[in-house]
Amino acid sequence: MKQILANCRLYGIVDMGYTKPEQVAARTHALIDGGVHIIQLRAKGVAPALVKQWAIAMQAICRERRAIFVLNDYPEMAAEIGADAVHVGQDGGSLADVRKIVGDGVLIGRSTHSPEQALSARQEGADYIGFGPLFPTGTKPGRRAIGLQDIATTQKAIEDLPMFCIGGINGETLPDVLNAGARRVVIVSWLLKQADIAQTAKNVIRQIEQAS
Repeated sequence: MKQILANCRLYGIVDMGYTKPEQVAARTHALIDGGVHIIQLRAKGVAPALVKQWAIAMQAICRERRAIFVLNDYPEMAAEIGADAVHVGQDGGSLADVRKIVGDGVLIGRSTHSPEQALSARQEGADYIGFGPLFPTGTKPGRRAIGLQDIATTQKAIEDLPMFCIGGINGETLPDVLNAGARRVVIVSWLLKQADIAQTAKNVIRQIEQAS
């Protein structure tokens, strides 16, 4: 799993704020078809029973197609269903406590919003981090955008820890993000709204690889 993670350039999220329940499987397949090999289920404000149902379906698809499935926010559920990874925010407790719940074989991601938080996540043993939001985003309403100025220095400071830049990234803002030093990105709403998710993902990955 860590080798797959190291090779990932685009991180996909099946966000239930932009996805109908009947679209979960198709969108998971579309992202993988587009070369996305790490995919998160994000379902805020949804009954845990439904989250578990979607998570089991996505985990099965990802396992069959050799992609990493990430469950957002539910370490206990991640451990129960055998998820590949779990992602926690700054309010998700210590990573040591999360590790006790999920065990050693599960990847742990941490959301970070500053260089200091990124360094702290590395010291805590995160397997990867999200860094942002770079721009204002409807996915995180009210969250202050942190801008592009710290991308390159933060990536250098955390060395080889995978850092996925996130927040308001789309076809228009992607070139600026890459010019600022990003090597990996997360794109949510803009990607999910595309008529051809797979082809759009391929195009994004190509841009990232060319910039790197």
